[in-house]
Amino acid sequence: MSYAIEFSNSPLQVAIHRLDNWLGKHTLPYWAENGFMLNGSAIEGFLANGQADVSANKRIRVQARQMFCCAYASKQGWLKDAMHKVNQLDNFVQQHAQIDDSGMFSHILDNQDKVADPSVDLYDCAFFLLAYAWRYAVFNDLHALFKANQLIDSIEAKLKGSSAGWLEGSYEYPWRRQNPHMHLFEAFLALYQATRDAKWLGYAGEIFGLFENVFYDHEHGVLREFFTHDWQLSKTKGDIVEPGHMMEWVWLLQEYHRYTNKPVAHYCLTLYRQALALGLSTTNGNQRLLFDQVDLKSGQSAQTKRCWPMTEWIKASLAMARTQPNPEPYLDDARIAIENLLTHFVNPQHPALYVDQLNSDNQVINASAPASTLYHLLMAHAEAIQYL
Repeated sequence: MSYAIEFSNSPLQVAIHRLDNWLGKHTLPYWAENGFMLNGSAIEGFLANGQADVSANKRIRVQARQMFCCAYASKQGWLKDAMHKVNQLDNFVQQHAQIDDSGMFSHILDNQDKVADPSVDLYDCAFFLLAYAWRYAVFNDLHALFKANQLIDSIEAKLKGSSAGWLEGSYEYPWRRQNPHMHLFEAFLALYQATRDAKWLGYAGEIFGLFENVFYDHEHGVLREFFTHDWQLSKTKGDIVEPGHMMEWVWLLQEYHRYTNKPVAHYCLTLYRQALALGLSTTNGNQRLLFDQVDLKSGQSAQTKRCWPMTEWIKASLAMARTQPNPEPYLDDARIAIENLLTHFVNPQHPALYVDQLNSDNQVINASAPASTLYHLLMAHAEAIQYL
């Protein structure tokens, strides 16, 4: 079923209308027509010339993210054969990447759909859980709910860490990261929203504890990314912070508060302000974009800017606007983020597509459109439509 939105002429609502029009009438249809192979698998992305990249290895997490995208597109009335595409994706990963009866999948397939990396990866698991949550919520897919329960049982049995949290995967790794846990947090909240089964909120609570005690740096008011095996700050990568992830946590913490009433306002306000203070590039006045990374010790930024942090700024600003006594500055930030996203990250040669990364002067240095970014764009759209 399609939906109708009433728009006023406020600058923010005009910006949201532009985002909605671009995604719903151009980007999603292009992906639906060109972003899947004959065997039902999702491509890894589009090249700068708009052609599908069929030579790349397939990250299994992309297949899960595109399951989510299909479910979301169905909810918005954008994709009539969404359930068929989801079933094709599901059949593909089961046929080519499934590991016994664990509900887990191999990490990477080559371009011939043979297993290139048989490892189990926690980040991948998080996105299958998110996909299952949306499949259940949108299609009432009971098989997806069964698979979610099967997968969390396997995660607990095979990847549970000895010192809180979960392991990076079934492989050797030099450090532990907050990022897979952040996406598990997202998936657990989505599963709770879809099922109202308290066990998912319990799992989310475990990760909130990790956030408070490990990921959040109370002294500097930032989100830390890299840690040792026992959750001490990494000596080699510990000073790297990512403004996009800080914005992502603002939105996630607000979602957690909605279900638990847990006080998170201080964390959200501090992370939001610090993400902008450390990571906002203001080239030529109105060109406001987020840097990919900042070194907290030196204050030096990476000078590159990817598309996805802008989507997280949109989500965070609108989430903050819902809870702050004076929402106007955050609503203005949302407008700025949407306008800059549409100004700088739409591919000028193929306007249905986005570009991945810019340099310090906001010139495109990677014009490819990774499939993984579509999830970020649709999540930002969801928050924008909720605002309306």
